[in-house]
Amino acid sequence: MAMARLLKSLQHIRPSVHRSFGSSYSPVFPLRQASSLVVVEHEGGAVKGASLSAVAAAGALSEGADVTVLIAGHGPALSAVATQVASSYPAITKVLVADSSKLEYPLAEPWSNLLVHVQKTGGFSHIVAASTSFGKNVLPRVAALLDVSPVSDVIQIIDKCTFVRPIYAGNALSTVRYTGPGPCIFSIRPTSFPATSSIPTAGLHEALIATLDLSELDANVLGPSKWLGLSSQKTERPDLGNARVVISGGRGLKNAENFKMLEKLADKLDAAVGASRAAVDAGFVPNDMQIGQTGKIVAPELYIAVGVSGAIQHVAGMKDSKVIVAINKDADAPIFQIADYGLAGDLFEIIPELISKLP
Repeated sequence: MAMARLLKSLQHIRPSVHRSFGSSYSPVFPLRQASSLVVVEHEGGAVKGASLSAVAAAGALSEGADVTVLIAGHGPALSAVATQVASSYPAITKVLVADSSKLEYPLAEPWSNLLVHVQKTGGFSHIVAASTSFGKNVLPRVAALLDVSPVSDVIQIIDKCTFVRPIYAGNALSTVRYTGPGPCIFSIRPTSFPATSSIPTAGLHEALIATLDLSELDANVLGPSKWLGLSSQKTERPDLGNARVVISGGRGLKNAENFKMLEKLADKLDAAVGASRAAVDAGFVPNDMQIGQTGKIVAPELYIAVGVSGAIQHVAGMKDSKVIVAINKDADAPIFQIADYGLAGDLFEIIPELISKLP
């Protein structure tokens, strides 16, 4: 019976289901106008979804907010990205383009130097970025150079200086108010700011595109850092941070070979595959698949935790999922306390059966 109910839920994913876990995230309230600079990440000629969430947050700071985005890098693809952004996302009023070989790679030193330069010439009230590995690397350095205190991992904007952010692995929410000099620098949790306000409307909107003069940037800005290379896994599955369905494996899978079961299930559901920190530390999967407080934060419509105990560190990264399914042989595992559906049984029997019965 439990298997039948689970199969039915997988075929009828209901994004309206949601739990508050002791708190509820209120909608963002529009206030007085602010001028914001959004640091945009792009790859393969397209803006990353996390940066669109940052655009949505910047636009919600005030009614009719002036949102400027900064697109930096090197090469012909940069102009194509700028043109796409300027004509497709109505929340954006201006696009700044910085083309330099020093900005080709995501190193904190040249990017922070660029942001300080742009801030001194533009005088923005806010600098916003997504709380990704890139944002966490760059924003603190920018804040130090500008001698201001940043606010990290914002999940709600109350007004242009008051924000809500999670603390204690998301078990408590802290309301903080920025009282220092401008600009107010903050990063946002992408899952808390859906990019609905940035739906493409090509042909109906055209933001101003301006190319930055970088002649005044410090020639020795790279300092001691040197780009060595990038190693990443290429997959046809959805990106883990933006996937509609996520299947996560834990230490209960026992070894890396057994993760192939999850991959077969993911192919059936067009899902992304993630992992708990325990599975990553055990060497089953690479760390870019880690979900949790020190990994990626996800909030899919459906989250399936397989062999995951439900440690606080992991729950902090997935508890905002709309529907949570837990599969674990330990009926007392903490993951069942937050799950909408739970199967207490041997995952090595349940997962093959799920794969065989799903269309």
